[in-house]
Amino acid sequence: MRKISSWSAGEAAEDAGDAGPVLARGADTGAIRAHDGEDDLARARDGDDAAFTRLVEPLRRELHAHCYRMLGSTHDADDALQDALVRAWRGLARFEGRGSLRSWLYTVATRTCLDIVATRGRRALPVDLGPSSERAVLGDTPLTDAAWLSPYPDAGLAGGPAGPDARYEQREAVELAFVAALQHLPGNQRAALLLFEVLGFSAAEIATMMDTTTTSVNSALARARKVVADKAFPRAQQPTLRKIGDARVREIVAGYSSALERGDTDALVALLTEDVTWSMPPMAHWYRGLEAVTDFAVRVPLTGCGSWRHLPVGANGQPGVGCYRWDEDAAAHLAWAINVFTLRGERIAEITSFIGSDHFVRFGLPASLP
Repeated sequence: MRKISSWSAGEAAEDAGDAGPVLARGADTGAIRAHDGEDDLARARDGDDAAFTRLVEPLRRELHAHCYRMLGSTHDADDALQDALVRAWRGLARFEGRGSLRSWLYTVATRTCLDIVATRGRRALPVDLGPSSERAVLGDTPLTDAAWLSPYPDAGLAGGPAGPDARYEQREAVELAFVAALQHLPGNQRAALLLFEVLGFSAAEIATMMDTTTTSVNSALARARKVVADKAFPRAQQPTLRKIGDARVREIVAGYSSALERGDTDALVALLTEDVTWSMPPMAHWYRGLEAVTDFAVRVPLTGCGSWRHLPVGANGQPGVGCYRWDEDAAAHLAWAINVFTLRGERIAEITSFIGSDHFVRFGLPASLP
């Protein structure tokens, strides 16, 4: 499979030609962009892959987020988007221009994701697989035969809705509870819900995109809404985060980090709700309630005062930290897990620790700290 090339600002300047002086004289920038887009579309149809890259580059981030919502995995989203862009490149001659290029690319990306959904099991969190443990399970080992949900970096995510008809904000639609709830839906329901309520396409447009009827789309939407409402809400984080404010959220995250780094059980407990949960994919065991979570914290992460360092991150539209664990052989703190926090009021109601150094690359975090 040929990789679609990326496009740099330098290449953009070279391809702009005389656009700079024209813009300086106050030309209609929208008209120029539309004209440039038409030229690039014609060039792309003639086999110019650089022109095709220029067409899709402004949509790449949102298409990737769509693939993640469909699949629950950043790795699968990478593969799906690359496959979708190759399909779009090869099938560009079939794009007749009756709709927008954006809707056509979403059609290709959605159908690519549906092919993947049909051949792979759903992505899960530990809470989906079994009951919680009442006491710390020492020596817990990764469950390798499960397909796990993965965290998604906030970088590049828009804050508001994708369009006037979208129900969900872009960040809200990558929150852990929402993406986990989507995994309980069949592929067609998942796609219909995302296209309608996250991206703002109409039922008629979705019927065309999915090669079905409007009646089928509306039926899929009704079933999908019920499942998502039951599983994902009222845990939506965006209203909570706005109410608390950025400064207070940073204080909560810093308080968590400080408590673990100092081995301070009381300080950690003071940050948690009574019904707090802590899960650690790919570990199958998870904990619910202050007593169980405290027992786990005391016997596992808090046992080594000074063993941890943390860097704040934004993941799935939620606050979090990159956790680094001391390694004697390396004489450094090595990347260990991305912790994502779900807040209720000003306390932490859920801690999801995605264990694995591979996650850190996605978030632009270093592999180690002193």
